[in-house]
Amino acid sequence: MKNHKNISKYEKAVVLFSGGQDSTTCLAYALHKFNSVEAIGFNYGQRHNIELIQAQKIADKLNVQFTVINLAVNEEWESSTLLNDSVIIADTTIEHPNSFVPGRNLIFLNRAAIYAYKNNISNLVIGACQTDFSGYPDCRNEFIGSAERVLNLAFSFPFVICAPLMWLSKADTIKMMVDLNHLELLKETHTCYYGKRPACGKCPSCLLRLKGFRDAGKKDPLKYVSSFNT
Repeated sequence: MKNHKNISKYEKAVVLFSGGQDSTTCLAYALHKFNSVEAIGFNYGQRHNIELIQAQKIADKLNVQFTVINLAVNEEWESSTLLNDSVIIADTTIEHPNSFVPGRNLIFLNRAAIYAYKNNISNLVIGACQTDFSGYPDCRNEFIGSAERVLNLAFSFPFVICAPLMWLSKADTIKMMVDLNHLELLKETHTCYYGKRPACGKCPSCLLRLKGFRDAGKKDPLKYVSSFNT
């Protein structure tokens, strides 16, 4: 891992890294694009916090420094099924999927910017994607552009938010991992919203992942409780 002090802040990147399929693809992308890469994850009370264990395993495989930031659980977040394990995860409610965590990416980007500013890093890499839009308003390109402008004003620092998956389908991201020679790394990722390993294969996140592999014509290396990846 290159992490020399004389590397320009414009050649460094911090990847917002959950250990999921998208953020792992972003990490592989960042390692290809930037001279120095670090990763940060967030422990915010998520029911699938096994993702952070997998994130550490992936970071170790890639020799990337991984830092976990603990966030106080916001009471307003308790309505999200990602934090409330007494509710079944579903695709939609009246406005958003019930897995929507209000303002999560805004908070994540702010904390990532604080970390990056302290370490003189200009680039923030996030796996937000509008193409496979799942009803999360903080994954839209408009939000990412606005957040970049706000962070630059708030810190007076040249942040660039990179969202390399923004206009890619799940199948496209899988093809990206093939091009980056890291497809097999996806077997270490965690996707299942229920925090299961092997993955449940039935929650919205698992279903979207499986569809992406089918559309890409590839076999998912992740293990599932049944033969959902056939």
